[in-house]
Amino acid sequence: MIEQDLGKGAALEVARMLVVYYRRSSGQYQFSSLLNLDPGPDRIRRTLHFAREHLRDDLSVERLAEVANLSVRQFGRVFASSTGMTPARAIERLRVEVARPLVDDGRKTFDKIAHLTGFGDADRMCQSFLRIVGHTPQELRRSARQDTPSRQML
Repeated sequence: MIEQDLGKGAALEVARMLVVYYRRSSGQYQFSSLLNLDPGPDRIRRTLHFAREHLRDDLSVERLAEVANLSVRQFGRVFASSTGMTPARAIERLRVEVARPLVDDGRKTFDKIAHLTGFGDADRMCQSFLRIVGHTPQELRRSARQDTPSRQML
């Protein structure tokens, strides 16, 4: 609605202002990958929304093309021209974005986080974190623990 009334720039600015994490360590990226992808066509937006809601599911190019109601070949071209990246890279970024607060929180094991966010296993998640964030989940969790003030008993 904001985009329709005030334009795309205003809509993106409002969306960025609304992205808030429970706890963000000093080096943590604060904006959503979905917002940074800035997909033009509604089909691609719908597909990215679907992907975000179904990260645990099979998100093959075939499945995403089906959601966009495009052929696999056409979907790949439209997606890349709209977002500047392949569908696989976008899904990997979305999964890292969703997993990051869970890693920082420290309540779930890395295997559990990997399962919840569709990575499959902790090793694959670790490789993605290195590629996208430049740090392993273990390093990020350690950093988040150091950033949290210690509680002292009164």
